[in-house]
Amino acid sequence: MRWREINFDGLVGPTHNYAGLSFGNVASIGNQGEQSNPKQAALQGLAKMRWLMDRGFLQGVLPPQVRPDINSLRRLGFRGTPEVVLANAWDQAPQILSLCSSASSMWLANAATVIPSRDNRSGRCIILPANLVSNVHRSIEVAGTVELLRYVFSNSDHFQVESPLPSVAEFADEGAANHMSFALQNKPAVHMFVYGRMVEGGEAPVRYPARQTREACSALIRFSGLDESRCMQVQQNPDAIDSGVFHNDVIAVSHDGLLLCHEKAFLNQPVVMEELRKKSEGSINIVEVSERDVPLEDAVNTYLFNSQILGDRNNPIMLLPIECSRNEKVRHYIETHLGPALNLQEIGYLDLQQSMANGGGPACLRLRISLNDAEVAALQGKVLLSDELHHRLVEFVETRYPDSLTLKQLADWEFAKRMINVVQDLYELLGLPSYLLDVAQQ
Repeated sequence: MRWREINFDGLVGPTHNYAGLSFGNVASIGNQGEQSNPKQAALQGLAKMRWLMDRGFLQGVLPPQVRPDINSLRRLGFRGTPEVVLANAWDQAPQILSLCSSASSMWLANAATVIPSRDNRSGRCIILPANLVSNVHRSIEVAGTVELLRYVFSNSDHFQVESPLPSVAEFADEGAANHMSFALQNKPAVHMFVYGRMVEGGEAPVRYPARQTREACSALIRFSGLDESRCMQVQQNPDAIDSGVFHNDVIAVSHDGLLLCHEKAFLNQPVVMEELRKKSEGSINIVEVSERDVPLEDAVNTYLFNSQILGDRNNPIMLLPIECSRNEKVRHYIETHLGPALNLQEIGYLDLQQSMANGGGPACLRLRISLNDAEVAALQGKVLLSDELHHRLVEFVETRYPDSLTLKQLADWEFAKRMINVVQDLYELLGLPSYLLDVAQQ
């Protein structure tokens, strides 16, 4: 049976803005209040999807959520018509308006943790939606994300979409951004679950918060149907978190039988690497990038590790943010050390500046899922990119998305209503039922 890795990217929403909502995310905080360009952001994301599709990879796309989220504003005490709700929110609590207007659902790496059917006892692809309790603007996405996933992956013969973990700090879960798997030849895969803190005891960062808990990782393993002997629970290096590594995918990336990480990615990293070698019987290619070659600060600023490695393990290609090419030290390392070490057949630098300025690189935008042919055929909606769908989405964005946006515009109900209509029409374009919009706005 043929297996294919699909990268489902989140289409950037028309309310993409720089509100600086994510403490610990250096880029997000650093660009707070800047004017954004939603049209450019969405087109950059679509260009990334096209880049993969043109190279023969199966590429998926999922829509943004409706924003501003009027019902969330009402749950926070703002009453009246939508016009009154938005005006009062802007006058009384603009930060709350920004929380309810974020386009952060585009970063699908946080949507869920995914366990392929070939790796678990159920024989179905298990999807574990994240609760995202560490940030308010992300937590209000969860209901809509769960229902969208339950529709797209609704065939119970092939998929099992669980409920998120309890929405409390003890079980804070940030999805696939803190999960890596390592496919092994003729052996079950090894799965690594990465956390930033334990509820009680252990080391923790002091400057920025650790978002994923060990307790959440343990619960995910119990739900996953995985053989626990094939799982690892690994703690992020607190120094890395305090440098702006808010998720593991900012400092490490896996693909097939490869781990690429910074030497400061994990706590007690030599022990972690030894355990990984033992579980894989030495079959995993581990590439650790030294602080000397790429300082941690440069790794965070360029998002070197928030890249995508794709294709056959013997002839992979690598997609990186264009910021990597603009940093002389990082580019030199990629082209003189990393390229040969990974036998890269192609290195692509893509412009995702609009997403990067909000702290999300190539890997943040995608939820990758390994599916067999029968599972691919069971997907619901027009969510697999084709030449025609890509053309229609580009045309739609060019004609319907705003060229610039500030938070104050979202306090204007006429403008906000147009943005809501944009998302509603996107759901129709992607063959997704309108009730999903209603669920997201309950």
